[in-house]
Amino acid sequence: MATSVVMLGTGNPNPDPMRSGPSVAVIVDGQAYIVDSGPGVVRKAQAAYLKGVEAIRPDRLDRLFLTHLHSDHTAGLPDIILTPWIMERASPMTIIGPEGTEQMVRHITYAYEKDIMVRQRGLEKANDVGWRSIVKEIGPGPVYRDDRVDVSAFKVLHGAWDHSFGYRFITNDGCIVISGDCTPSPGSVENYMGADILVHEVYSVTGFESRSAEWKAYHSGSHTSSMQLARIASVVRPRLLVLYHQLLWGVSEKCLLEEIKELYEGPVVSSMDLDIFDL
Repeated sequence: MATSVVMLGTGNPNPDPMRSGPSVAVIVDGQAYIVDSGPGVVRKAQAAYLKGVEAIRPDRLDRLFLTHLHSDHTAGLPDIILTPWIMERASPMTIIGPEGTEQMVRHITYAYEKDIMVRQRGLEKANDVGWRSIVKEIGPGPVYRDDRVDVSAFKVLHGAWDHSFGYRFITNDGCIVISGDCTPSPGSVENYMGADILVHEVYSVTGFESRSAEWKAYHSGSHTSSMQLARIASVVRPRLLVLYHQLLWGVSEKCLLEEIKELYEGPVVSSMDLDIFDL
């Protein structure tokens, strides 16, 4: 297939050694579009490349979309800005994200100013292009277009964040929607409708019961429970529902899937890092 989804990171803020931080690659006709840059993103891109995904070779990573600026979604930002350049990326990094993205990128670049200078002026003789970034801060609506894909952003509710988005990718093969971190909102069904692949965050309602009252208040106002997601998916009916950023709290992935399947009969998978789904 010309369009596919590669799960570069399916984790959450908890440092699970089996899951890198949240990051999803949408591959369209050999071009990679990365959504979020959690810890370990470039290492997982290299692992995907070694599995045969040529489009995600690290020096080819040059288009990034950020859903929001939580640390687990951005801690890999210095990595994806600089490591592909070290691997001889010869184009600037295009970074699309919410208000605050430009400031974050500017401070990262400043923090690595000495590193950038040494790599250029020392024995490495790195180019003067690949470390640079072109940042576009966005609101809801169309945010990016080229001859392969149309990308639009939609506002989501995620705790105290006032600028948090999900993304819709439209290609010649169909539609991919990535939720980002969110709790259900009145526009959820509308934003997800028509998705062939819906990549969505989720938490286990069984594991939720083990949380403190404070954490229950936070998670219920910031994330989507398995039951909530099942009800939404039953209306949207994606060809495939892909779970990521799974908050399990000691519950097995099998239990999480069983929770969803109580209310949703469609195809659903709890993804792992480096899973690939073709459109």
